[in-house]
Amino acid sequence: MTITQPDLSVFETLESEVRSYCRGWPTVFDRAHGSRMYDEDGHEYLDFFAGAGSLNYGHNNPVLKRALIDYLERDGVTHGLDMSTTAKRAFLESFQNYILRPRDLPYKVMFPGPTGTNAVESALKLARKVKGRESVVSFTNAFHGMSLGSLAVTGNAFKRAGAGIPLVHGTPMPFDNYFDGQVPDFLWFERLLEDQGSGLNKPAAVIVETVQGEGGINVARPEWLRALSELCERQDMLLIVDDIQMGCGRTGAFFSFEESGITPDIVTVSKSISGYGLPMALTMFKPELDVWEPGEHNGTFRGNNPAFVTATAALEAYWADGSAMEKQTRQRGEQVEQAMIAITEENLADVKEYRGRGLVWGLEFHDKERAGRVAKRAFELGLLIETSGPESEVVKLLPALTITPDELDEGLRVLARSVRETA
Repeated sequence: MTITQPDLSVFETLESEVRSYCRGWPTVFDRAHGSRMYDEDGHEYLDFFAGAGSLNYGHNNPVLKRALIDYLERDGVTHGLDMSTTAKRAFLESFQNYILRPRDLPYKVMFPGPTGTNAVESALKLARKVKGRESVVSFTNAFHGMSLGSLAVTGNAFKRAGAGIPLVHGTPMPFDNYFDGQVPDFLWFERLLEDQGSGLNKPAAVIVETVQGEGGINVARPEWLRALSELCERQDMLLIVDDIQMGCGRTGAFFSFEESGITPDIVTVSKSISGYGLPMALTMFKPELDVWEPGEHNGTFRGNNPAFVTATAALEAYWADGSAMEKQTRQRGEQVEQAMIAITEENLADVKEYRGRGLVWGLEFHDKERAGRVAKRAFELGLLIETSGPESEVVKLLPALTITPDELDEGLRVLARSVRETA
């Protein structure tokens, strides 16, 4: 691919230095459809990023786009705070019928604000309100958002440092396999809880990702999650599952915790819940935890009605028929895994590990700077991938769930070439 020098001057002179993704992909994107993005010069890119997991159904999905256009053209309510609207009712009914009832999940649904960190903040606030305690336990390499409460339960030192103040009332514990299987699960955690001299304040809750996306694609075993759920029940702590990036079918099932058989007390969902990349988030919790006073937690943009419209269309198009989407995602995941095996065998000395579930995968190298070089080379070859992990040492694959087998194979070939050419 021949890349001409795009005009980036306004971004470089006017936009803040905080911008990040555009530095790795130095072009000006103009349009997108399905799993393809196109820059203003017409160059085509295969997207294995999917809006950081916000575009599980691809860019400008035609079914969702049609529903959105029809709604806007009839002057449907756009901004609704928490007023009752036809768009919100349609979403709640679809979510109940296609997601909650078939899984026997009893949750109440809260709209906390439009982003993932809004959902996490409300979950932490609710847990503390219910239990009357301040401390929340999180896990090593966790990522839960960039606002202060979410940062306090995030592990990444660089992101935490951006707060500029002490981050308190959060205590980290080892995530699954943090000690490479050398230490029994939750030995340290349970010892601290039972020791009156440990200095650990009794936690209100534990917050966990079943797969740590930003932390390096660290996959929790189902048995580890079950043991965590049982520990929370024994110790009178609420279990919060942050399903913001791994929910909405990313790992196969609609919720990433389904495979483990647990029922968390609180669940946060955002990113692909709208299906179209429109800001939307949910905080769900068991009915007995619904102790909010009216208006006690709110937000101006918690009623994003266009997002309700596309979310409803996504549920009806991809989840109304039961397990078809889940089956397809698992099949695509097996296709990725086979490619990962081949890449590992070709680069045995350099690949440390590959890991993933469904359509989220990570490839880690012994050379921690290799992942960045692979992502750079992939962009030059027309593939968008990002890195993750505390030192950006993992190549992260996050294609749309609607990607075709041929598109997936095309991207995986580019990935293999990028690994080969950055040795």
